[in-house]
Amino acid sequence: MSKGTLFDKVWDAHTVGILPSGQTQLLIGLHLIHEVTSPQAFAMLRDRGLKVLFPERTIATVDHIVPTDNQARPFADSLAEEMMQALEKSCQEHGITFYNIGSGSQGIVHVIAPELGLTQPGMTIACGDSHTSTHGAFGAIAFGIGTSQVRDVLASQTLALSKLKVRQVEVNGNLRPGVYAKDVILHIIRKLGVKSGVGYAYEFAGTTFEQMSMEERMTVCNMSIEGGARCGYINPDQVTFAYLKGREFAPKGADWDQAIAWWQSIASDADAEYDDVVKFDAADIAPTVTWGITPGQGIGIDEKVPTLEEMPADERAIAAEAYQYMDLQPGQPIQGTKVDVCFIGSCTNGRISDLREAAKVAKGRHVAEGVKAFVVPGSERVKQEAEAEGLHTIFEAAGFEWREPGCSMCLAMNPDKLQGRQLSASSSNRNFKGRQGSASGRTLLMSPAMVVAAAVTGQVTDVRELL
Repeated sequence: MSKGTLFDKVWDAHTVGILPSGQTQLLIGLHLIHEVTSPQAFAMLRDRGLKVLFPERTIATVDHIVPTDNQARPFADSLAEEMMQALEKSCQEHGITFYNIGSGSQGIVHVIAPELGLTQPGMTIACGDSHTSTHGAFGAIAFGIGTSQVRDVLASQTLALSKLKVRQVEVNGNLRPGVYAKDVILHIIRKLGVKSGVGYAYEFAGTTFEQMSMEERMTVCNMSIEGGARCGYINPDQVTFAYLKGREFAPKGADWDQAIAWWQSIASDADAEYDDVVKFDAADIAPTVTWGITPGQGIGIDEKVPTLEEMPADERAIAAEAYQYMDLQPGQPIQGTKVDVCFIGSCTNGRISDLREAAKVAKGRHVAEGVKAFVVPGSERVKQEAEAEGLHTIFEAAGFEWREPGCSMCLAMNPDKLQGRQLSASSSNRNFKGRQGSASGRTLLMSPAMVVAAAVTGQVTDVRELL
């Protein structure tokens, strides 16, 4: 097993005990909740006459079901309104801090926790959402959990978990212009596969990640789960500390100096032992687009949809399924594929830096005729910052809709849905069948800049031609 890694150090520091099952009872330092997986968990507590053990360690917001066009209450969707009311009532009942719409800090849970300074190195973090791995960008160990586990954390502030192995994923070198963090993680998942991370935590290391901003690192860690890893993290460094300094919940004064010392101590040792190590060269990574129905079915923008003969035998069945569902032919170039809807947002790519890069491509151009394009900020703070910089006027002048914060079309548990066989160019994280709201809708994952390139040309386009 691994030894001397950040994962090992944080796991050991939060171990309460070893259960008869052999699992570790792990203390959870920060519990993030939203309106989808928490109502049932709170109902379970009520059925057992239990209270939230440490309400100060739980933070709530709303994101999945909130509409992004009209957020007036009550919501038009009665089920969404019911879920909102359930969360509002539970937070009030148990004394949980709740960042509701209009608070100035509402947004996608994996966007607001870092921007508030709640997410910090060395933490264990849990949330009833699979993309909780996002928080690993800070050197935290962050898990997505199910509803019954949300109940367990509310009631005991602990989780029963089996310890993971650790794979170091090393990427070195400079990314070429037009290649972004989203391309890096899509490339890694493409090469390693969507199941290779099962049973592992991924430690992302190397000069490529060292050069990334915190927001870029969050994009990478966000999609660890799409490669099968339970969590992904990056060792904290000066980039991490600079991002956190001065944020609302970050340590202050002498506490800050103590925190820095501890954060530096938990980084993986120079002689740390890993269960596996894989290496990539940044120069080999191109703007990447998914062509199929899993995040691992991706190719460089200059490549063609692979043929069955080019794939390992165990991937051919799902590839054949993907050809049929996506209406793509083996050997067909991905570039030039017509798009209907272009979506910028999500916990993967809805931060201010994502919007800035997208606006660079949108400026002075216009969405192609027949294409619906919209931008959904990841939080109220991101929206406010973008508007202060005038990004919204660039998008609106280019023919994009400028929306309110929320998860939006990433998973379409709200009014933002594909219709029929529409094909979406999306900056989100999953391209599963029906993921964006239509049982027959199709999704191509790509970076926000690539989404803009598709929007203004009406087809999948190499963004480097527009830079």
